[in-house]
Amino acid sequence: MSKIAVIVTNDVEDVEYTSPVEALKNAGHEVVTIENQTGSQITGKHGVAITADKGIADVSPDEFDGLLIPGGFSPDQLRADERFVDFVKAFLLSDKPVFAICHGPQLFIQTGLTKGRTMTAYTTVRPDLYYAGAVVKDQPVVVDQNLVTSRTPDDLDAFNSSMLETLKKNA
Repeated sequence: MSKIAVIVTNDVEDVEYTSPVEALKNAGHEVVTIENQTGSQITGKHGVAITADKGIADVSPDEFDGLLIPGGFSPDQLRADERFVDFVKAFLLSDKPVFAICHGPQLFIQTGLTKGRTMTAYTTVRPDLYYAGAVVKDQPVVVDQNLVTSRTPDDLDAFNSSMLETLKKNA
């Protein structure tokens, strides 16, 4: 099965981390949670406690088959750190599966690789994507090759299904 990187920090939208991670694990995929340092403690917006498996300086995109970016305030913080932006950029350039929900697509803007890509995101992020050159849709899930995006926790069922289907196609 696939090895999936999850980049996350404090104030992640809890269910946008827990639901996709659970879906991935239940389908037999290995999930590695990445933050600033190995073992760091991350707290979700609603109190979920997460422990980072690895620090961003200790991993390479080459080690992974896909990338998950949960939403909440986490992506906005991560996009200020070039190490995370470069990590995301490597996945987009290699056309490996990338999954982002809610505010997750904010990281794509920082990479400069949104032009011409079709995606969705949380209401307030969609205009930013549009101005960065993306084709933006307001629908539960948008699949553009190996890029899967969704809007909110209400879309998690469709997001998780599309994520697992994309991984199956890439197996």
